[in-house]
Amino acid sequence: MSTPNGTAPEGRTAWKKTAAVAVPAVLAVGALAAAMAQGALAASFAVSGSNFQVASGKLTSTGLASYVHTDRDADDRGHPVALLGIGKADLTDICQAARVETPVGTVVFKLTAGGDAGPVRADSLVIDGEDLVGDARFGTAQIGRDAGTLDAVPGVKGPRGKFGLQAGNIEVAGVKSHAWSATGGNFRLKGLRVSVSLDGRTCF
Repeated sequence: MSTPNGTAPEGRTAWKKTAAVAVPAVLAVGALAAAMAQGALAASFAVSGSNFQVASGKLTSTGLASYVHTDRDADDRGHPVALLGIGKADLTDICQAARVETPVGTVVFKLTAGGDAGPVRADSLVIDGEDLVGDARFGTAQIGRDAGTLDAVPGVKGPRGKFGLQAGNIEVAGVKSHAWSATGGNFRLKGLRVSVSLDGRTCF
């Protein structure tokens, strides 16, 4: 319902305006999820101008490799990150959220999966993160290894001579991260839900 001047009453959402923003975003995310599921997403691309939240109740994996990397946006601005390469991974209660400024206000794009539907599974998951917090347990760890010689996760190596670290089987509970990008060779997202809302809640 709208007022005579065409605006939404207080406390209501102008759905036509919201749809104009939400529908393209949902379609884009659907294509992104399909590309990830088919292993077709490129590992290198220009990141957006802002980071996003990634959270999981628990992450378990066969291995971890990490080194310092620089992501670049479309304006060629650099964003230093810790590139985290994770082998075959199971994740519970996945959440990804980003705030996006639009003509109708701040929109929260949110993707969730897992929960009662079961764990999310990913092969060769790579997260370019500014930070990551959680309670972790590692297998054999090698800290300070030459990034060019990392071999815990296939395909994840950094520049020779640079700092790197890797570990065997890992388990991290209460994962929270601010990331600039996330890619995976094969995602299986059980209970996938995508939402776009004005001033919605983020993951944390």
